Amino acid sequence: MQMRFFTVPVFGGEPVADELCRFLAVSRVVAIDRHLVQAGNNSAWAFCITYEASGDARPVVRDAHGRRTTAKVDYREVLNEDDFAVYAKLRALRKVLAENEGVPAYAVFTNEQMAEMVLRRAVSVSALREIPGVGESRVEKYAEAFLVLLRESFVGEPLGHGEKQ
Repeated sequence: MQMRFFTVPVFGGEPVADELCRFLAVSRVVAIDRHLVQAGNNSAWAFCITYEASGDARPVVRDAHGRRTTAKVDYREVLNEDDFAVYAKLRALRKVLAENEGVPAYAVFTNEQMAEMVLRRAVSVSALREIPGVGESRVEKYAEAFLVLLRESFVGEPLGHGEKQ
């Protein structure tokens, strides 16, 4: 299991609250601890989210034959419009890389991993490594291409070739 922490300011905390909601929508949550930190105008809610690190946050459902399967996630509903646009670019990049290597798309990154990249605003190798299921092999093969796109989307400009953050 893994933990993720959020601090949501009582005043003006809507962007962080939205990020928390997006994270909860795609995560298999085990427990949530919350505390109100009272500090006048700087008061905030502190959340500790414990979640499964399986990388598969989709709920288990039964198909028409009664077999257990995982529900498909519609990321248009989970991500806001801007985040979904970045996610769509990641999917297009994944498709090209998978076709070039002759591997299934999920062998590059899963939909869940790419959604996490967007939700976490992953713009560094270390941020990618924190995503469940993203190991050294994927980082070595694909991080550079994905980070260029993520940095352009969230930072505004990519780091130079070979430069690591």
